[in-house]
Amino acid sequence: MRMKKHPSMLVPEFIREIDPYIPSRPDHYLMAAYGIPVLHRLNNNENPFGPPPSAMEAIQSLDPKDMAIYPSGDAFDLRCHMAEKLGISPDQILCGNGANEIIQFVISAYCEAGDNIITADKTFAVYEWVAEFSGVEARLTPMKDHGFDPEAMLAFMDERTKIFFICNPNNPTGTFWDKETLHKFLEAVDGRAMVVVDEAYCEFAEDETFPDALILLDDHPNLLIFRTFSKMYGLAGLRIGYLIGQKDPVFDICRTRIVYSINSAAQKAAMAAFDDKEHIAKTKLMVKESKDWLKTRLEGMGLFVIAGEGNYLIAGLPFNDQLAYRKLIRKGYMVRTMTGFRYPNHIRITLREKPLMEGFAAALEEVLEERGCLKMIPSEPRKTEWKPVE
Repeated sequence: MRMKKHPSMLVPEFIREIDPYIPSRPDHYLMAAYGIPVLHRLNNNENPFGPPPSAMEAIQSLDPKDMAIYPSGDAFDLRCHMAEKLGISPDQILCGNGANEIIQFVISAYCEAGDNIITADKTFAVYEWVAEFSGVEARLTPMKDHGFDPEAMLAFMDERTKIFFICNPNNPTGTFWDKETLHKFLEAVDGRAMVVVDEAYCEFAEDETFPDALILLDDHPNLLIFRTFSKMYGLAGLRIGYLIGQKDPVFDICRTRIVYSINSAAQKAAMAAFDDKEHIAKTKLMVKESKDWLKTRLEGMGLFVIAGEGNYLIAGLPFNDQLAYRKLIRKGYMVRTMTGFRYPNHIRITLREKPLMEGFAAALEEVLEERGCLKMIPSEPRKTEWKPVE
């Protein structure tokens, strides 16, 4: 009798080599497991203010009966609304169920077996993951001063390179390319590959030299821009992001998209949120105040800090980041460990309101003291600091 194959034998070898991403448990589970009355999530860069009031009203206005009707398959009204505000055509916008889905669309549209994508080794890992489970090589270039190195990326390019992924500002370091750097890179690529500029955190940028990639779009048909409603606009739970490009590339990417993947609530909320400048200003002010305060506080503990653009910062620790995670969550604070980002013994902290940051800083100080690592140092000038253990 012929032996039946085990289902795992049907999985391609390159898929079996991938470790699945394991999301964190829900809050109620973690609070019970760690015996804590409240859990402050500082791990996913969410907006503590939630969606803008206009988006909340749009969600509340939904008729439950409409849930029996399919949403717009291509987010038509939302695309038209955004296009009018941005001064482009609706056909230059493609929406998806979060930026992760759009990354898949782009890789599926341009890559086949034997091709490669290029990104950095310490950036948003989903570019690498999607390439790998699509059977495409992910080439990871070393960072330079915690930022993307354009020369290194060009050096990794060959005739099978199809896409460059540039996170601008970078998650998790907050570094960014200015307009001149981005322009020179696009000129050097010279249309030989697509260049994706992921601007998921662009609304948080305070630096006057931070560029709007849209101004380069007319001159570079191989430029694609990613943006999202998950971060600044507080719609992470509804999962909606979008891509902007010239019409022809967007049409090609539409060949691989999944229609009807964006629910009706997400489309309505995103349309309302897009115009809410007051919400953006309020959030940016909170982030700036908390970033300035927390950076100073952490450096005052002798910690190594990376704080660029974005609603987060990184702290290097003198001990294991997983240990820090376990110690901090027992005190009610959940951070993102950075070993997966190839920053071992670092943690990323989502910036929240200052009182919450004060509570977190006190908890971290307690952990450092428990470990015998607390090294309080004078205010400026700072001469010594803990460097994270490699």
